Amino acid sequence: MSSSNHQGIARIRTLALVGQTASGKTSLVEALLARTGTIGTPGSVERGTTVSDHDPMERRLLHSLQASLTHFTHGEAFIHLIDTPGYPDFTGHALSALEAVDTAAIVVNAQAGIEQTTLRMMDWAGQRGLCRLIVVNKIDGQDTEAGALVLQLQAAFGKECLPLNLPSPDGSSVVDCFFNTTDDPSRPTQYASVEQAHRALVEQVVEVDPVFVDRYLNDGDVDPRELHAPLEQALREGHLVPICFVSSRNGAGVGELLDVIERLLPNPTEGNPPQFLKGEGEAARPIQALPDPDRHVIAHVFKVTNDPYVGKMGVFRIHQGTVTRDSQLYIGDGRRPFKVGHLFMLQGKDHVEVPRAVPGDLCAVAKVDDIRFDSVLHDAAEDDHLHLTPMPLPVPVHGLAVAPKRRGDEQRVWEILQKLVDEDPCLRLAHVTTTNETIVYGLGELHLRTLIDRMKDVHHCDVLTQPPRIAYRETVTAPAEGHHRHKKQTGGAGQFGEVFLRVEPLQRGEGFQFVDAVKGGAIPGQFIPAVEKGVRQALDAGVLAGYPVHDLRVTVVDGKHHSVDSKEIAFVVAGRKACIDAVQNARPIVLEPIVKVEITARESSLGDITGDLSSRRGQISGTQTLIDGSIVVNGEAPLAELVTYQTQLNGLTGGDGRYTLQLSHYDPVPPNQQALLANQYKLRDDD
Repeated sequence: MSSSNHQGIARIRTLALVGQTASGKTSLVEALLARTGTIGTPGSVERGTTVSDHDPMERRLLHSLQASLTHFTHGEAFIHLIDTPGYPDFTGHALSALEAVDTAAIVVNAQAGIEQTTLRMMDWAGQRGLCRLIVVNKIDGQDTEAGALVLQLQAAFGKECLPLNLPSPDGSSVVDCFFNTTDDPSRPTQYASVEQAHRALVEQVVEVDPVFVDRYLNDGDVDPRELHAPLEQALREGHLVPICFVSSRNGAGVGELLDVIERLLPNPTEGNPPQFLKGEGEAARPIQALPDPDRHVIAHVFKVTNDPYVGKMGVFRIHQGTVTRDSQLYIGDGRRPFKVGHLFMLQGKDHVEVPRAVPGDLCAVAKVDDIRFDSVLHDAAEDDHLHLTPMPLPVPVHGLAVAPKRRGDEQRVWEILQKLVDEDPCLRLAHVTTTNETIVYGLGELHLRTLIDRMKDVHHCDVLTQPPRIAYRETVTAPAEGHHRHKKQTGGAGQFGEVFLRVEPLQRGEGFQFVDAVKGGAIPGQFIPAVEKGVRQALDAGVLAGYPVHDLRVTVVDGKHHSVDSKEIAFVVAGRKACIDAVQNARPIVLEPIVKVEITARESSLGDITGDLSSRRGQISGTQTLIDGSIVVNGEAPLAELVTYQTQLNGLTGGDGRYTLQLSHYDPVPPNQQALLANQYKLRDDD
């Protein structure tokens, strides 16, 4: 079913349901699908029968893990709806969905009130210039106070948060306040009055248009049906953030919410268009895509999945032009187009094939290997090097080292990890050379555990996991000399090489310098590279605790050679052992990475966070209170103390705390830790 069959772009609405986990987003999707006749009866999260939570793992865990798309019609509107996960670990899927819609519907649990994800999603949606709608769900629950919650919302986000409807005292129904101007005694409301709410809405809307301000002041009211243009302007400018009350459980307000979506929310020509950039870096200039079906195609990929049976699928929002089954599209600045063999709209797990799609439509293509998250699809050479202004995503810092259970499966494990990382903008994959580990970074323990489970359940790949090894370093703190004579006689031609060298410390961060100060040809020039090779072997392997040695100068000062027995291998061995001898005499120490840490949480957690960070050898450099009442703590701490920090932070903040890490510098480890690392290395060496 294509929205283009429903009289074009003006009929399209695009929304993403975002908000805290357990706010009832998935159940609300079921209620909307059932009310529009798209499905027979609403599915249940508990029974695993919902349209959007179709992944087996989602049904087992009873919560969403990724963004899921649905579509349906209501009245004259064709509605694209995205259900997103609420757990902080899966924020990447929610944020990427915001790139595809004109309206962010922030779902709030009426019983829990404003939670951390509510604050974050309101902020992120505002930063992207999206129209925002607050949907208060579960109004039929016990101890819900709509009036108190509205006051909380206004205190947190401003007086522009105004109810479009009011719930009945028992939460069994709602009453519209925008088109209704007076109270109906047969339909009582839980708080305030319809007339008061209507007046507040109209006054807020007409403020954006002086003509309507004059009419309102002169006439005392304005027909709401005439306010479409100023209403859309107020939504675009964030001058109005409507509040709707619903209960996905008993259906209260569901029909009214559908009417709001159809009659009041923007179509693709009325929302704030996303800003594209053409070019790279400082040379990039803004380009605006126009929601015109007759122009060349510009579309943005906001979701990628890799299915073992379907293959890679890219899900995209069309911002300009028309895509058909036979379209030839380019990916970014790629020179080879692909043909759209099948064009889909997604209904949960079902792929509904459509002949064409226009600006505002959310579609998918399958089996296109080059497609990537954040790719721009286009059909004109002039749109090469076009990309969407980047959204600031949370930085994945929670690491897990992954290794195959079976020897020889390293390449397969890497390929499967790469596919899964491609699906989530907040996962990162790296191979750390210094520790020879494959590490996947995510937003938390649950994030990574889900990744490992998916490797096993979907791709049938078992792996071993452990916390990443810390990339310690070694250095020297004093000058020292080293010497080694390598002499080997095996009956034929022998091996001989002798090296005298000196090491001295450099400033932190200066790396390694190799100096040839040999005079008189004591070591012939052709063997100096062999000496350097041996020195580098020693430094890479470590001397004190088995970690690479940095920040020192090695100067070869003398040596001896033999006209017959001297060979390259002899000077490699002599250089390596002379370097080890010198480093051992140069008061070596182990250095550990110190990271800058930025922690965001509720203000009530400040004392617990600062105390805990201090106990981890951390230092606080400053704190800041944000406008939403949360706090940011900045400091430095050893990376070794923060390997599993998200788990501890969850305990301190009730799951609301997040943090980012950035390498700052290297400092010496405490003496007891250095002795432990050295002893562990000695034991490994002895084995």
